[in-house]
Amino acid sequence: MSACTLGHKSVQQCSLQNLPITSPRSTIVGRVHSTTASEGKGRRLNAAKAARKDEFYTQWADVEREMNAYIEYDPAVFRDKVILLPCDDPEWSNFTKFFALHFTNFGLKKLISTSYAPDSHPAGEFYAPTLFETEDAKFDATKTRTNGKKFVLERKDMNDDEVINIDDLRWDYLEGDGDFRSEEVTALRDEADIVTTNPPFSLFRHFVEWIIQGGAKFAIIGHQNAITYSDIFPLIQQSRMWLGKGFPGNATHFGSPYEDTAAATDRREGMIRVSGVQWFTNIDHGRRHEPLQLMSMADNKKFSKHKEVRGIGYRAYDNYDAIEVPFSDAIPSDYDGIIGVPITFLNKHDPDQFEILGATQRGCHDEVPDFKKYDDYREMRQDGTPTGSSGSKTNENANLAMNDGKKNYFINDKGHVIQSAYQRLFIRRRGAS
Repeated sequence: MSACTLGHKSVQQCSLQNLPITSPRSTIVGRVHSTTASEGKGRRLNAAKAARKDEFYTQWADVEREMNAYIEYDPAVFRDKVILLPCDDPEWSNFTKFFALHFTNFGLKKLISTSYAPDSHPAGEFYAPTLFETEDAKFDATKTRTNGKKFVLERKDMNDDEVINIDDLRWDYLEGDGDFRSEEVTALRDEADIVTTNPPFSLFRHFVEWIIQGGAKFAIIGHQNAITYSDIFPLIQQSRMWLGKGFPGNATHFGSPYEDTAAATDRREGMIRVSGVQWFTNIDHGRRHEPLQLMSMADNKKFSKHKEVRGIGYRAYDNYDAIEVPFSDAIPSDYDGIIGVPITFLNKHDPDQFEILGATQRGCHDEVPDFKKYDDYREMRQDGTPTGSSGSKTNENANLAMNDGKKNYFINDKGHVIQSAYQRLFIRRRGAS
């Protein structure tokens, strides 16, 4: 890589477009000179665990697919907007590179990207500044570790080449470490119209709260389990947040600075596969307005491709006044009552077709109260031996009076058997009488 300083003609320039897609930390192994290979491996894995595997780098294709969904629905969605990207290492972030590359054709007003100081998180031990930073006159060997950085791209031709592009980015150190909750970054949030990034999964609920307080539009990545968090689900229920176009199969590969973690889980070098990931947003897109094509209850019972429904129909829950529908494409089109569906239903939810009433687990089912408790039940293995656990943990689940022979079940002294479904959303057809 040639040395470069963005926005300064006196130094040989390079484009962010040509920077690697993976994090610079994937090359940090060479800096651990005082340890053996095995010790270095152990330290990297310990750092990964300490960071709670939060440091994932989103692929260009995933950013592009999601943003294109918003543009296809509203071509002017980014026009005259200030976009904030609170992310690690903005000079390596695909979010930064994507929006910088499309700055002019999207009609952006301003692009701001921030980073988090290496000394403020466990993996910072392995941080190494890039030539992009060290060859700039502003480089400070102390600040590079203790301060975050801010990149700004505006409608200003900084290098007099008569175009506004990624070579016109300007950067400087932040006053603080770049924590998104700091006053400094919060002020940038308040300036922004749209916030988009891949925040640490462990801080997801705090990040959402921070965005909501600022009132900005957003598109962020999180784990699908966040859908039923007690402080996230109400936002979904109130249509203040919904799922984006999403990842194919609800899974994707992220760039990871912890190559040993990637090697243990996937064969792609420097990448790690993460299942159950979603885009969470309040920006509208076309998929959100595509109603499910559904069959009637009678036709599902006769023709459904799912053996759990075909020839059987629908089971009622033992503790909720609702029916169990384990697959979104098996929802009956003519049922007016309450329906329990998997949380993956939200990938196909059209708010004009179904209303969301509640959810099991984490206290999110106030609108659909359960009418039975299971404190006198005990958990059994499939071989009939007790696990030693009571049935109290089923009180946040939707339960069916059955034993499918595939997983543990619960039983009371009267011989009543139940099994818990996975997390469920409760929905009802719009216009149901």
